[in-house]
Amino acid sequence: MSINIVLLEPEIPQNTGNIARTCAAIGAHLHLIRPLGFSVDDKYLKRAGLDYWNLLTVNYYDSIEEFLEKVKSGQVVYITTKADKVYSDFKYDDGCYLVFGKETKGLPEELLSKNYSTSVRIPMVSDARSLNLSNSAAIIAYEVHRQLGFSGLQKEGHLHRMN
Repeated sequence: MSINIVLLEPEIPQNTGNIARTCAAIGAHLHLIRPLGFSVDDKYLKRAGLDYWNLLTVNYYDSIEEFLEKVKSGQVVYITTKADKVYSDFKYDDGCYLVFGKETKGLPEELLSKNYSTSVRIPMVSDARSLNLSNSAAIIAYEVHRQLGFSGLQKEGHLHRMN
């Protein structure tokens, strides 16, 4: 069971660090498409996922075209506020790629119009512009895991009942 989280031109190191931590916790691979709005050595990036970097696989690409060429056989799902389809109504494949846009602009309109049938959104009140990127990534990633039976994740807690 695998999930791939893809960030197109992320701008805020804390968001990418939080997403990296989520990826490490659920065994997902992180894909970063340049340009990045920060250095991967950034202290905020490291602080957000500090003790998880050894559990993480990160791949880098110079463009969305390079990324799409490398993953042409996988299911690519685009996360946007502009889609009609709700994320929980979509069927995700094992190994899917969840693509998120930059914090200030989201995904490019041209990319979305070419991939409308595989674009999903998270429902919100009409006055809300968007959710935080790292929160959105966690919501969708856990939905994928839920649909795939949480395979590979610990399903039982460690807390024992107290008398």
